[in-house]
Amino acid sequence: MFSLEGKTAIVTGGGSGIGKAIAVLFAKQGAKVHIIELNAAAAAETVAEIKQHQGTAFAYGCDVSKQQEVLTVFKEIGQIDILVNNAGIAHIGKADTTSEEDFTRVFEVNVKGAYNALFAAIPFLKKSTSPVILNMASIAALVGITDRFAYSMSKGAIYAMTLSVARDYMADGIRCNSISPARVHTPFVDGFIAKNYAGQEKEIFEKLSKSQPVGRMGKPEEVAALALYLCAEEAGFITGNDYPIDGGFIKLNN
Repeated sequence: MFSLEGKTAIVTGGGSGIGKAIAVLFAKQGAKVHIIELNAAAAAETVAEIKQHQGTAFAYGCDVSKQQEVLTVFKEIGQIDILVNNAGIAHIGKADTTSEEDFTRVFEVNVKGAYNALFAAIPFLKKSTSPVILNMASIAALVGITDRFAYSMSKGAIYAMTLSVARDYMADGIRCNSISPARVHTPFVDGFIAKNYAGQEKEIFEKLSKSQPVGRMGKPEEVAALALYLCAEEAGFITGNDYPIDGGFIKLNN
């Protein structure tokens, strides 16, 4: 089950965290994985790990907010069966503490970056026999999260774009869904805690972990497993849906 043998997958932001876990798992399941990543060195490390396990993967240094760069990479890749729109950045701030520069940067990467990948991928996906798009949203698209104004804006856009794409390309056989994780333990989380709470790392990590009702953060591999299902042919009857993976955060955080 859940074989991706013979499929070509593109994972944006596949150099670390959730994107890396998705790239590694998809390659393990037989996909030829193309990693698009601003940090080319991180992408190369993911490719090296995949190849150590006899997988097939390629790395591309690319800023997803630059449409011409994205178009060039997608044209080089050619055939596409699966697009995972995962690249994104975070931001801390409220509406009146978020600078125009920061707001624009979050929009450029998280929203325009996803649009650029969709714009480049859809003509190729139309030629696939089983085309799939998976967008990485967030629980911030569904519930209010403190101090995440710009980030929530961007993930709300991803949620809405998912529905629009699912509807517009249904006749082309393209399925489009999104995943909305709660807090997942990635290198970004560790870096954020170290930068903002020096000397309190253990205490803050515990506090953030317990903000999920199950009492811990998610694992990148858990999100990757859900991504695999949604991109596999076993999920052929699923489109236009968002899937929270949140340790009970949305429904049980009373």
